Amino acid sequence: MSDTVLDEWQIILKQQKTALENCQKEHQVDSCMQCEKFLDCELRDAYVKAVYDSMSKGKGGGFEF
Repeated sequence: MSDTVLDEWQIILKQQKTALENCQKEHQVDSCMQCEKFLDCELRDAYVKAVYDSMSKGKGGGFEF
């Protein structure tokens, strides 16, 4: 059994990352920036939201870098 246990936010992030990578493969691009739908892509937006949610554990708010 693995020592790493994913929380619900990490699971969603992993699912969104897989979906985004599959889309990139389907469109034969290495980056979303190469896609014509870059600024209007719901899949990319969902991935970005999943990244922020995984960092904040869904509590919202800003991030200080």
